Order: sequence, then structure tokens, then C-alpha cells
Amino acid sequence: MKKPLVPANFKVPQRLETKRFLVRMLTIYDVDKDYDAVMTSISHLKGVFSPYSSWPSKNLTKEQDLIDLGWHQKEFQEKTSFAYTVMKPDESQCIGCVYIYPSDKRKFDAIVFLWARKSELKNGLDDELFAVVKKWIKEKWPFKNVAYPGREIPWSKWKSL
Repeated sequence: MKKPLVPANFKVPQRLETKRFLVRMLTIYDVDKDYDAVMTSISHLKGVFSPYSSWPSKNLTKEQDLIDLGWHQKEFQEKTSFAYTVMKPDESQCIGCVYIYPSDKRKFDAIVFLWARKSELKNGLDDELFAVVKKWIKEKWPFKNVAYPGREIPWSKWKSL
């Protein structure tokens, strides 16, 4: 079993709300909206987790996405990592995701990845989401050194750390 990412007594933030979006735990019940967001943003999402990642593939099935969501939900419950869905305020559409993972680099205690749905890029959602999440992590989470690979640290440098 993996070690929890946060102290046992840490109250994990359940929601982050702005006028433009809602961030909450990603669950298996989000599969339809999540799958739609991923499949309509494939070209944009390639490389979010690393330039070598094969996720997402145009061959991704809804069943595979459901399995991923179940895994994320279980890890959230065990506090070993945290996956959040980003929804429109009325929850009519998934417009992104936020992931908080343990770091395998000694210098950092957590890694944060996030993405916005491709159709929301023209509206500046990606930059806004990144700024809001970065502030939220700093103010509400117990981490001392958080990495944002591919955003604040170029992948070439990240690989060599």
C-alpha cells in the first residue's frame, strides 16, 4: 500500500469554487462528462503528464476511462493522490482536471498537473485555472515544495532533476 501524501489529520479540501468553475473530487459518476472532455481534447492533452506519455489515445474507451476514474477515486479516499474534476458551475460539463501526486524528486513533496478542455482555451481557462489552483495549493495544502512540471519547470529540466 502506498504512503499517504498528506498527514492523517489533514482535512483534504473538497471543493474550490469560482464564478467560472467548480473543482471537486473526480469520481466514477463523472465518466460521461470526463470522457467527453478527454476525447474532444486529445491533441491538446498529449504531453500534459510528460512528453513521453501516450495518454490520451484516440483508442481510449469509456470503460478504460471508468477504470481510471475508479483508480483516482480510490487513491483520493486513501489520501495517496488527489484527482479533481473541473466543472462548469452548474456541473453541466467537465472543463478540465487537476491532479496532485507525490513526487519522486527529493526536492519536491508534491507534483501538480492540470488541464483545461480544448474548447475552453480560447476563453483563457487554462491560465486562470493554473493561477487559481496554484494559490489554492499554497494556501490550503500542507506542501512545502510543489512542482508544476511542463508549466514552471521545462520537461527537459524536470527529467534531469
